[in-house]
Amino acid sequence: MHLFVSTGEPSGDLHGANLVKALRSHHPGVRVTGFGGDRMAAAGAELLYPLTKLAVMGVRRVVQNIRTFVRLGNQARQHFFSERPDAVVLIDYPGFHFALAKRAKAAGVPVYFFVPPQLWAWAGWRVRKVRRYFDGVLTALPFEDEWFRSRGVHTHYVGHPYFDELAAQRLDPAFLAGQRAKPGRVVGLLPGSRDQEVLGNFRGMLAAAARVHAARPDSRFLVAAFNGTQAALCREMAAGSGLPVEVHAGRTPEVIDLAEACVSVSGSVSLELMNRLKPTVIVYRGGKLLALASRFFLNVRYITLVNLLAEEPVYPEYAGSSDRSAEVAGHVVRWLNEPTAMAERVDKLRAVKAAVARPGACDRAAAFLLARNATRAAA
Repeated sequence: MHLFVSTGEPSGDLHGANLVKALRSHHPGVRVTGFGGDRMAAAGAELLYPLTKLAVMGVRRVVQNIRTFVRLGNQARQHFFSERPDAVVLIDYPGFHFALAKRAKAAGVPVYFFVPPQLWAWAGWRVRKVRRYFDGVLTALPFEDEWFRSRGVHTHYVGHPYFDELAAQRLDPAFLAGQRAKPGRVVGLLPGSRDQEVLGNFRGMLAAAARVHAARPDSRFLVAAFNGTQAALCREMAAGSGLPVEVHAGRTPEVIDLAEACVSVSGSVSLELMNRLKPTVIVYRGGKLLALASRFFLNVRYITLVNLLAEEPVYPEYAGSSDRSAEVAGHVVRWLNEPTAMAERVDKLRAVKAAVARPGACDRAAAFLLARNATRAAA
């Protein structure tokens, strides 16, 4: 069996790698080709191109890379016709992946979304393309499954693969012990996995941290950078702030575990914060164009997955271009100052976790894909 798997985001690379591992545990001889990142390659996928290195946001960045995307689309089309994969599995990344899905369907190859894009939040009209080009969607969230199904899309609910990774996480005990030996109340800062997110949000996080530190001089701040480049960028921004800030690359699980409260950009990391029962303020600062677009296109009450699952603002959230550091800091200071407020927030998180944190999504997705291929081969 041969599957083509593609992802263009660091989080998708994680899910793709776990899917490859699950496929091989069910079917050791399965061949996986596609686009992805280092984690997929380490899991055994044959990468045609390291697409996660092009994790882009915004019209300008897409235009800058348009020739690369066109070339990769043509490369994928040739691969679909020459290699004839049994199925194409696409992870989020809708713009490019809709183009890949169209090429796969033209080659007669079944196409599935695994962790589909959040069309229910901001681009509901694009569900027409899902109906046209996709044989099914392996949905990650209960309300998401209902949304796609009610719009005529074939779905199979597997749960969110992020919980697979969380169940397998092993924290570094030496790092934890070293940090716990230091005095102070730890606040975690999580500025995102994309360069644009760090540039857009970390200065605001530092402004909130300054307010927290003014109210709680015993507080200190651990920054979870995605990679060394972003860690250097965060250190440069924090230089001269006078705040007790430590920046660590590749330590997101440890930083979350150590923190009493966090400030984080919106994204799937909110599920990890929920899983570890960490009171958190969610921020997402963009330009005026993003704020204007959100007013017209955002179709949900919240930008955070945890709040959508809870159907209430368990995580206070602030999006837009204005400075909201005072409000962000206010929540963190209240949690640090008032044990009752902290406990109430943790109890709400515990209830959401009990309802949705179900590992095994990649295993269920692999079993579905293998069974569907067997049915198709027998027909």
